[in-house]
Amino acid sequence: MKKIKAGFWVRVFLLSTCFVSPAVADNYSKTISVYQQSEAVQPFFNNCYGYAVFPIIGKGGAVIGGAFGNGQVYKKGTLSGKVSLVKLSVGFQLGGQAFSEIIFFQDKRSYDEFTSGDYEFDASLSAVAITAGAQAKVGTEGGTAGASAGPATGVQADTHYTKGMAVFVHTKGGLMYEAAIGGQKFSFTPL
Repeated sequence: MKKIKAGFWVRVFLLSTCFVSPAVADNYSKTISVYQQSEAVQPFFNNCYGYAVFPIIGKGGAVIGGAFGNGQVYKKGTLSGKVSLVKLSVGFQLGGQAFSEIIFFQDKRSYDEFTSGDYEFDASLSAVAITAGAQAKVGTEGGTAGASAGPATGVQADTHYTKGMAVFVHTKGGLMYEAAIGGQKFSFTPL
């Protein structure tokens, strides 16, 4: 899919498509708690250098689509900054979806790379869905991640770091045919 720069109109489109509530987007501790309940994710909390969490990402499209969300970045358990996520794509896609996302940084190098200003996921990174209703691998080609049937099932996913990062998503609602995370662009602002 062709990636093009996103701006004001992408945000307007996503807010009008996904009806994202600001009250939901501010609930970082609840989102982190959801991920801590997953047996597939727990080891990453224990061994990571840091992580970025997005309580809600709105995604929608009909041929032209996009995603937008705001998050927070933590370094060794301490809040270190804020981050925004934008993705705009053109290609076969249909629907709307709301999901949360967490990105773990294995070491200082991967944390520094992500927080260097503007960072973009390449096509080799994929995410693991931890929602029982979304058991398939989310992302582009590559066998770097398996899938979990959800936090309450006890099913362990085959997950590990790729290029120093591991990504998990938790579907909140909606249905989206295209579900790749490649091309997500992040802008970090330190506190």
